[in-house]
Amino acid sequence: MKYCTKCVMPDTRPGITFNSEGKCSACQAYENRKNVDYNKRFEELKELCNKYRGMNGPTGYDCMIAVSGGKDSHFQVYMFKEVLGMNPLLVTVEDNFPMTKAGIHNLKNISEVFSCDIISMKPNIQAQKKIMKYTFEKYGKPTYFIDRYIYTYPLHMAVKFNTPLLIYGENVAYEYGGANAIETYSAKDQINNGVGSGIPTAELLVDGVTMKDLNFFEAPSQEEIDRLDPIYLSYFVEWNSFKNYEIAKRYGFHDLTHEWDRTHHVENFDQIDSRAYLVHSWLKYPKFGHASATDYAARMVRYGMISREEAFELVKKHDHALDPLCVRDFCSFLGYSESEFWEIIDSLYDTTLFYKNEQNKWILKKS
Repeated sequence: MKYCTKCVMPDTRPGITFNSEGKCSACQAYENRKNVDYNKRFEELKELCNKYRGMNGPTGYDCMIAVSGGKDSHFQVYMFKEVLGMNPLLVTVEDNFPMTKAGIHNLKNISEVFSCDIISMKPNIQAQKKIMKYTFEKYGKPTYFIDRYIYTYPLHMAVKFNTPLLIYGENVAYEYGGANAIETYSAKDQINNGVGSGIPTAELLVDGVTMKDLNFFEAPSQEEIDRLDPIYLSYFVEWNSFKNYEIAKRYGFHDLTHEWDRTHHVENFDQIDSRAYLVHSWLKYPKFGHASATDYAARMVRYGMISREEAFELVKKHDHALDPLCVRDFCSFLGYSESEFWEIIDSLYDTTLFYKNEQNKWILKKS
């Protein structure tokens, strides 16, 4: 593994690239912000809002926001409801896992504090469990089923409610490094970003699951998508996870303080809705040698909050240490014993990156 010379992101992150100076594409994108006139872009956002404002009548919805209830969702709704004066309909997909107290509060709060309607979808739990087991054991992607719905369901709802302006948060590939990392306001191609795509749906019809169990699982037709105008808010405003968090707190967002101190995270406010879901994001570690601690430590370096050396210490301490509560909730939901769970995890480690020591512990090889 080789690491970015600016932050702590390794070259094993899928789709990331490095320039001749050894800087990763995410750091290059962050440095490019100094060349962006965000005041001009915000005026463009206002014009975009004016294009759709009142399109469904004076009391109708004029945009839609895909939300989870998290800090970024709070920031997005704040921007469009409070700052831009739009009337958004909020849509969310719930993952069916036991929720944290903060997660329960935040999803209710985002509707209440901003006075917005919210439509929530809970997918077919039986189909979810069967497909989760399949994609976990074969691909190490246990939440593929949920992640695909997160991308497809808002598109369907935008079509049904005639709200072409569909708002997402950041352009993940551009902001943090990934395949096809292009700075663009349009999120029309987001469905193809690899998180909720790449496995043929026919392959997921396992253990009696049929297409009747997968409503909204496929994206709308291309003709319908072409009538939509999905956007990344991060194109128009200078995106910063920590600033979004501070704004969200002012509007009642709860983090995990006093509820849960996660062993594999370096912050307490990102992806806090449910514990079991975090197994998915942690699985980047056995497959690619980095996980959530690396993601946030790298951002903190870019934002000027800590040094690169301090970031490496955080990564070394936290990245490998999947929180036990995540494992328990995950196993309880899918019916695995913990020994079965760790046996599957062992099969997912990339042995070109890791070796097992005398204590039977996976160790990242020298970089």
